[in-house]
Amino acid sequence: MIDIAFITDLETARHKLTRTGGFAEPELPEYIVQRNRDIFGETLSASEVVARTIAEVRRDGDAALNRFGLAYDRRPAGPLEVPRAAIEAAWSATDPGLQRAMEVTTDRVRTFHQHQPSQSWIEPEELGIFGQIVRPLNRVGIYAPAGSAPLPSSLLMIAIPARVAGVDDIIVCSPAGPDGSCHQIVLAAAYIAGVDRVFTVGGAAAIAAMAYGTETIPAVDKIVGPGNLFTTLAKKQVYGDVDIDQLAGPTETMVVADAGANAELVAADMLAQAEHGETSSAILITTSPTLAAKVQEELGTQLEYLQRGSVAEEALRRNGAIIVVDSPGTAIELANAYSPEHLCLLTNDPWSLIPSIKNAAGIFVGEQSPEAIGDYTAGPSHVMPTGGSARYASPVNIRDYQKVISIIAANDRAVAELGPATITFANAEGLTAHAAAIERRLKPTDK
Repeated sequence: MIDIAFITDLETARHKLTRTGGFAEPELPEYIVQRNRDIFGETLSASEVVARTIAEVRRDGDAALNRFGLAYDRRPAGPLEVPRAAIEAAWSATDPGLQRAMEVTTDRVRTFHQHQPSQSWIEPEELGIFGQIVRPLNRVGIYAPAGSAPLPSSLLMIAIPARVAGVDDIIVCSPAGPDGSCHQIVLAAAYIAGVDRVFTVGGAAAIAAMAYGTETIPAVDKIVGPGNLFTTLAKKQVYGDVDIDQLAGPTETMVVADAGANAELVAADMLAQAEHGETSSAILITTSPTLAAKVQEELGTQLEYLQRGSVAEEALRRNGAIIVVDSPGTAIELANAYSPEHLCLLTNDPWSLIPSIKNAAGIFVGEQSPEAIGDYTAGPSHVMPTGGSARYASPVNIRDYQKVISIIAANDRAVAELGPATITFANAEGLTAHAAAIERRLKPTDK
């Protein structure tokens, strides 16, 4: 029997699903501690490693990037930018089947985000002309991870909405592959997404380079994209000097199912998330004890056939749960409290539950809408808030790449009608110069 928490008590379930909030820095494995000790000459925490890396990149520019590239990725010193010809060659060398898959994803993501409204508006009224101008960011930097495996789908899910939003300049940083060059599949994704430049730089050094610029890599307005602990901490430390999308944590899914759900599909959806890594979470909430038992058995059966079965099994042991509740309302109450990245509704009438859902990054409606299709070809970006941040954050979308400029063109009537309230507010806050700026406009003038 698969080792996974099986919960039937509501208070125990609430405790299990309670988020502490914030970004917790985990303890580093000893081999990483030793590697960092070899590089920096002393024992440092992850945050301290990142701070030192950022400081060295700001001070030494490309030279620091080459030092860190050799230390972490075994990339010899040399040009950091990937030639355009190499990007084009990577696309040409990509398997036609994968090319077609990337084309499908590109079309779906572009079409989906073209529907997202974000127009400027300027409207005259009795008190003048007021409105907002929507402008795209000038330059965006994308981090494309390539640790245990490169993730070209994430690059597409980030770059295409940026292009739809009107961003002029999109650059990518991605660590070197085993041969010291950028992964071909990452370059292929960069090609079809229309990325402008690609640099073979990884980790916290890449984040620092995009935040502050070096001789080769230009500084950006915003850094977007998932990464490991060190890149996430680097994004946290440079925020304020540059914008970021989110502090991404381990991926997670929550399945809400009733007695009519297919146990095989429920288990498959849970395992699809669990295989991402040992820190991933996969949780089932169901009103059916019978389904709960079947899913637990099915998880064990399906694990035997997965290439990453041991990873998925450890994720279920650490962070998985099967929770039995008394009603669909209780299931959604728990889901709202957990605020999952992916919320899958495998129930007889999933649409009836949606009005009650307040917190989720993405809702997957019905058995024919597995989270896996959202990861690749549905259209919305799969770069979503995790760790409970779906309470206030959204998946990557075109608004991530735009800013709003307010327009205020008040007239004489506005000064006359709004001026007294403005003066009252200003005086209440002790800002008498603000009040005077209005009072002088309200004084009669000789013409």
